[in-house]
Amino acid sequence: MEFGKLYLIPNLLGESTVDAVLPPQVASVVSSLTHFIVENEKSARKFIKQITPEKSQQSLNFYVINKHTQATEIPSFLNPCFSGFSVGVISEAGCPGIADPGSEVVSLAHQKNICVVPLVGPSSILLAMMASGLNGQSFAFNGYLPIDREQRKKTLKSLERKAREGQTQNFL
Repeated sequence: MEFGKLYLIPNLLGESTVDAVLPPQVASVVSSLTHFIVENEKSARKFIKQITPEKSQQSLNFYVINKHTQATEIPSFLNPCFSGFSVGVISEAGCPGIADPGSEVVSLAHQKNICVVPLVGPSSILLAMMASGLNGQSFAFNGYLPIDREQRKKTLKSLERKAREGQTQNFL
């Protein structure tokens, strides 16, 4: 039996509309899936309804991955792939796997030889770089800054040093 694939499904950023932001392939893939790994089931259902209004919500299976998910739960989220069903990963906003818990699932899929298929969609990181006018040849995305004040100061000094060397620093 052939494994199902793991599709990385981009979500909208802000108040944008599906037609204005996502290529038709995204809706086509979403309409073919019944298994989804998501950060929040309610908002994922809303997104799926926006992109494929004809899709029956009752037929959908959701696996929630967020800060409350135990690491031991995550491998079971890929079980449908081993039965030949493809699974979609939907982030709360933008592209899954970037500053997003979906990266853990993607890493595990690679370890298990499951084909990972990223779909084209909006990325706040790339949009920020495009609009910044800063060096787009050499840049780093540093994720979230530390919460601890002293650690945050230390991190910002390090990022400032790299920026002086010509590398654009992007963080949340």
